[in-house]
Amino acid sequence: MVTAQDAIVLWARLEAEAGHVLPPPYWASAWSGGQGLARYILDHPDTVAGCRVLDVASGSGLVAIAAAIAGAAKVTANDIDPYAIAAINTNAHANDVELILSSNDLLDGDADGVDVVLAGDALYHPAVAARMLPFLARVSASGTRVLVGDPDRGHLAHDWLERLATYEVPTSGAPEDAQLHRTSVLTPRRDKVDDRCLPARTVDAVRPGCCRAALQTSGRARSGVRGPARS
Repeated sequence: MVTAQDAIVLWARLEAEAGHVLPPPYWASAWSGGQGLARYILDHPDTVAGCRVLDVASGSGLVAIAAAIAGAAKVTANDIDPYAIAAINTNAHANDVELILSSNDLLDGDADGVDVVLAGDALYHPAVAARMLPFLARVSASGTRVLVGDPDRGHLAHDWLERLATYEVPTSGAPEDAQLHRTSVLTPRRDKVDDRCLPARTVDAVRPGCCRAALQTSGRARSGVRGPARS
């Protein structure tokens, strides 16, 4: 993976070159939640193999690349930051995988035509979580598998999520990760949906098929996480 040793220094340099204020380079680091989710996908390739996958807030593309390596039929890496799209494209080529790149804001939609939605460390700020959580709950209610990687930043409604695995991960260099070493992979519970996140509607039964089978809780897997990418 092509990442920055110091994202703050990179940010300052990019702003100096651009001559105007730029959003933080979230795409320049392998965030803790993304590392954990990528590791889970590589450890459990059946969760995405043969499936149509959407990675939202893809950042560096780490999770999307892991899904492609694990055998997903089609992987869309989505991020609204054009710098992130460029980084994802670079990292995909470095890992010899093919990704579909999307810079559209998808959070008001339903992720139609997708079997699995991945969100690696996409709940890093309350304002972002306020939009992301309803999207994930809505998508899950439609029968689409949802996997979330989160190092407990405090913006998750844990009562409607079940933990599939916990990983010890190295800090990434992102300022937000300075004190984080443990991250969890979670999925919405089919029997309990947080009504703060999901509008009143009937939760569809999980449809059969390779991408619809219910996930089995794997317990706590503790290991150092290496990104799936080749350096």
